[in-house]
Amino acid sequence: MWSNMVNMMNGQGCSGMGLGMIGMALFWILAIAIIVTFVVLLAKGVSSRDRQEKSALDILNARYASGEIKRDEYEQKKRDLGG
Repeated sequence: MWSNMVNMMNGQGCSGMGLGMIGMALFWILAIAIIVTFVVLLAKGVSSRDRQEKSALDILNARYASGEIKRDEYEQKKRDLGG
């Protein structure tokens, strides 16, 4: 153990520490890059899903299916929409 301390004081043990610091820096750079990529891809998925708006006929069908409107009103509105 004493010889290790003497070697470190003479500068012979610093190369291992330098490689460790480089390895740790590379680890953190990679970790941050993965997190940023994940966040960007997640944001793109949410925004593209928001852009897929429903057509008027889709909304009408959903309202009829849920019982919000009666059959007569549904058929009239469907004719009005040209469907």
